[in-house]
Amino acid sequence: MAFLRRPLLLLLLVTHQFLQLWIASGSVNEEGQKQEEFYEELLLKPLPDRKVLTHFHFQSSAPPSTSNGRHHHLFPKAISQLVQKFRVKEMELSFTQGRWNYESWGGFDSIPSSNAKPPGVELWAVFDVPQHLIDALWKNLTHTLSGLFCASINFLESSTSYSAPEWSFPPALGNLRYGTLPREAVCTENLTPWMKLLPCRDKAGISMLLDRPSIYRGFYHSQRLHLTSTGFSSEGMDLGIILEQTLTVVLQPNIQRASLARTSEKHIQPSWSLSSIFGKEVNGKCVLAETSNVYLLLDRSLVAELKQLHKENEKSAEIVLTSENFWTNSNFELSAKPDRIFIEESSLLSKNSSILYKFEIEKYSEFKPFDLGLTWKIPVGWMCQQAPLHASRFLMGSGNERGAIAISLISTQPSEGSMGANFDGERCELRVDVFQVVPWYVKVYFHSLQVFVDQQPKAVSDIIGTIHVSPSKDKVSPGVMELALKLPCNVSSAALTIEFDKGFLHIDEYPPDANQGFDIPSAIVSFPNFHASMVFLENDYLNKSPLLSKFQEKSPVMSYTEVLLVPLTTPDFSMPYNVITITCTVFALYFGSLLNALRRRVAEEERFLKEKAAKKTGRIPLLLSKLSAKLRGRRPEPPHPPPGSSSLVNSKLVLKVVLVAGLAVCWQYYIS
Repeated sequence: MAFLRRPLLLLLLVTHQFLQLWIASGSVNEEGQKQEEFYEELLLKPLPDRKVLTHFHFQSSAPPSTSNGRHHHLFPKAISQLVQKFRVKEMELSFTQGRWNYESWGGFDSIPSSNAKPPGVELWAVFDVPQHLIDALWKNLTHTLSGLFCASINFLESSTSYSAPEWSFPPALGNLRYGTLPREAVCTENLTPWMKLLPCRDKAGISMLLDRPSIYRGFYHSQRLHLTSTGFSSEGMDLGIILEQTLTVVLQPNIQRASLARTSEKHIQPSWSLSSIFGKEVNGKCVLAETSNVYLLLDRSLVAELKQLHKENEKSAEIVLTSENFWTNSNFELSAKPDRIFIEESSLLSKNSSILYKFEIEKYSEFKPFDLGLTWKIPVGWMCQQAPLHASRFLMGSGNERGAIAISLISTQPSEGSMGANFDGERCELRVDVFQVVPWYVKVYFHSLQVFVDQQPKAVSDIIGTIHVSPSKDKVSPGVMELALKLPCNVSSAALTIEFDKGFLHIDEYPPDANQGFDIPSAIVSFPNFHASMVFLENDYLNKSPLLSKFQEKSPVMSYTEVLLVPLTTPDFSMPYNVITITCTVFALYFGSLLNALRRRVAEEERFLKEKAAKKTGRIPLLLSKLSAKLRGRRPEPPHPPPGSSSLVNSKLVLKVVLVAGLAVCWQYYIS
């Protein structure tokens, strides 16, 4: 039997390996079509405020096929059916908890421009259909996504919850619909369906690090799903789809140094590793992935600071930025040796270059897990590169009748303000696009728009080059405002204010927590002349990495403002309960007293009281009454009951009748 078991086990092992290779190859058909592909990558980046940015990037691609209704080997079938049924050309869905800190975590590189999202749910989609069919497809799409990701996305089906931007929203390609749910809570019920779209889920590869408690105790996390289709043909052919799944998490690593209490080391960045952040290690790549890599990115400002510290410590006049002397410096230490190091090309906006360390996961296994760790040796401080203007939004005014919305723009780089600006003759202009959606119950007066530049009021026509306004309609559509500002390049601050009145809602339109207030979605501030990109020296390899290829694309710099909380006039929802309670109480007293008075027998009560009074009368009073009667020569009389007994019964009865009648009169007066 032992001789028979060994060949059988060997056959099963070979068959298992063959099936894995066959699935990973995508089963190229006889027509030689391109196979399906899957990539998994992870980017780690230390942040100035002692936190760590982790950015998971998964990409699945399904090439066009001549067969109708083909079977997918790697690409999720649910997404393919969704794209084909609703004719989606491009779509993005994000679930975000927390708010991206643009001041500390930066706002100019590719990650905040593409992955920093507003709190709650954001959904936008571009449809490849005629204009009159878009709204119906949008409603069906929201219901499908709501069931697919276990969320309340179906609330976006109402025309009061979505809008149609014209040009200010960067992905505006025509036939666009945009909607947000700022109060949507994000939990594991949304993450689990998102992970089920991955070929290996969380069982193998980089996705093993997706530990739920570690993710949801972070300061910020945003899961995003972005898909792009190549288009639709009239013959009904299968179209090509690229699905991009990203998860951006900002975590606080545990401090592992016992000597941090000393004042000389209190500013040292905390040392961390993958196992200390996520509680897990990577036991190899996903067998279905084409590539599985982990990257460690050092920001431009951090590299410049490390070079300066290296000069001070080593006292060398010139440092050659090579792979050997840079990753073996005395400033920090890596627990694993990188397989390749990429150096960013210098740009006009910054003379410094970022450093990217690459680690290939395919060399590691369950017996040799991958656990990247970073240990800092000396205190380091730096600042991430920010957008040209820092945008913030707040409310003005008080009371429940009217107020104002203000958008503040403060310059972050006054010395570099002319970079990326337009030069109109001798005048240097900085273009800023503002896209803002306001609910219908916040009635905005667009004619009250005011502009302030460097705390001085300016004419609207001098600052605003293009404006598109779509006034809100009560219970039909929200208000949309799109502005293109042309600010001077040397501007230090700018502000926009617009007044509004607070509307009244029907009692059925209030949410369960109406006293908390009503949300105004985040406004989007973009800089069309500024583009976030990182171009590295070795372009031959970067074309094989979807994450690095994404970094090289010129994406417009954009940022989201805060979500505003507007208090509206809210009725007292306890009043119906109080009315019902007092009404039931009055009816109970009225009918109870009336029935009691009508059904009571007065004669039997009087006889009962006489008998009770006779029982209470003792022998001594009876003998005294007989003795007094004999002395007077009269006939002895039986003792009489208390004189007030019968009158007491009658008075109680009359009092109850009067009380019931009074209650009835009061009730009639209250009703009238």
